[in-house]
Amino acid sequence: MINAVRQRGGTPHVSLDQQAVAALDRIPNPPSSSGPGRMLPFLRGLGGFAATVAFTFLGLLAITFFIGRVVPIDPVLAVVGDRAPQAVYEQAKVEMGLDRPLPMQFVSYVGKVLSGDLGKSVSTNNPVATDLARVFPATLEMATLGIIIGVLLGVPMGVMAASRQGSLTDQVIRVVGLLGYSVPAFWLGLVGLAVFYAHFGWVSGPGRVEIYLDGMVPTVTGLLLVDSLVAGDMEVFRSAVSHIILPAAVLGFFSLAYIGRMTRSFMLDQLNQEFVTTARVKGVPERVVLWRHAFKPIRVPLITVIGLSYAGLLEGSVMIETIFSWPGIGNYLTVALLNADMNAVLGSTLVIGAVFVGINKLSDLSYRILDPRAR
Repeated sequence: MINAVRQRGGTPHVSLDQQAVAALDRIPNPPSSSGPGRMLPFLRGLGGFAATVAFTFLGLLAITFFIGRVVPIDPVLAVVGDRAPQAVYEQAKVEMGLDRPLPMQFVSYVGKVLSGDLGKSVSTNNPVATDLARVFPATLEMATLGIIIGVLLGVPMGVMAASRQGSLTDQVIRVVGLLGYSVPAFWLGLVGLAVFYAHFGWVSGPGRVEIYLDGMVPTVTGLLLVDSLVAGDMEVFRSAVSHIILPAAVLGFFSLAYIGRMTRSFMLDQLNQEFVTTARVKGVPERVVLWRHAFKPIRVPLITVIGLSYAGLLEGSVMIETIFSWPGIGNYLTVALLNADMNAVLGSTLVIGAVFVGINKLSDLSYRILDPRAR
């Protein structure tokens, strides 16, 4: 560094060392790694997440409300009957708040939902919230077992198909995936009942448990497999497993088709990357190349695929529950539609939509846990 001070035209020149010090003084201090400076981005992110969930839920409420108003079903007639006098009809309409303008009805609807009031079911004469709390665990149990089957089979199938692209194994797995997209759910369920229940007798038939065992264990979680294990009643547990395995396997088949296809697509993209080629050139075992080098980067997008598949099983099990007489939310929704029970229909739709939104948000949260770049 030049420390001399030279004079040009009577104006002193600052040394280079002094210029460097002045420049450093002008650089702002980096934010502290702790304290309010670090908490502020976290609080902003948390606030944005909460606002997104709130607006999404509000939109879901609006959709379900206006669906209930545009369908050609009169909720007043569903309550009083089509033979009720006009005076009784008008009185019930006022009591239900349907005589007020739509904006006021919507505000009242949002307030009731937020307080846990989903109305009263015409079919069961019970509060809809009580009915949903009773039937939803059955759907959750079957869909959870179905997604477990889909993940345990679909992910390895997708990895195997990608690692053997163009081989007979790849072609067979792709055909299985195509069948999962093409075969109707009701047909596959009926064939499963005809073959595995009626012909071979390997599994039990429709229902959640044998009739004489219904209500034998106390309800703790609503999940019959869990409740029977908690109660130590192995007879009920074996009966529940025998009843759930076939509908869960049907749901798992559709799930593994989607998960396997997407896993194969993600893996093919990773196997063409340079870091995979480098690992193979270095002599890394193929198993390590597949599961440690190629599979690790696809975990984040695969979580979205699994989450969407799980949400689809929860909301798309209506046909399967109808075929297998499964006492879940899908069967409850079907009965409500047949009986023009709009409170039950809207309540079921709202719960399914809320579950879908919740699973999507959990998938976003998993991004931040597995991929530090998303934080």
